[in-house]
Amino acid sequence: MANFVKVARVEDIRPGEKKIFEVDGVLVVLVNLDGEFYAIENTCTHDGGPLGEGKIQNGQIICPRHGARFDIRTGAALTLPAVDPTATYEVRVQDGDIYIESY
Repeated sequence: MANFVKVARVEDIRPGEKKIFEVDGVLVVLVNLDGEFYAIENTCTHDGGPLGEGKIQNGQIICPRHGARFDIRTGAALTLPAVDPTATYEVRVQDGDIYIESY
């Protein structure tokens, strides 16, 4: 059963911004996509690149190493060289606090 860890306040991450948090030893990128929050693992499945250092564009995060694109909502790998999805985590917002799923 999943638990949730408080990582930030809604006002800490503006639309279009992202921040990296450690949740149970895993680096997770929290993204504010037009007022909705999504959490994706900070690891490109192609070569372990730091997705959190990449740009956000059209609902995608772009790996800064080789340009692989991942869907922020689902973790799906959208372009080569990545072929495998990266993990996503459920996000909950309660009373202005943001929580990320943890196991």
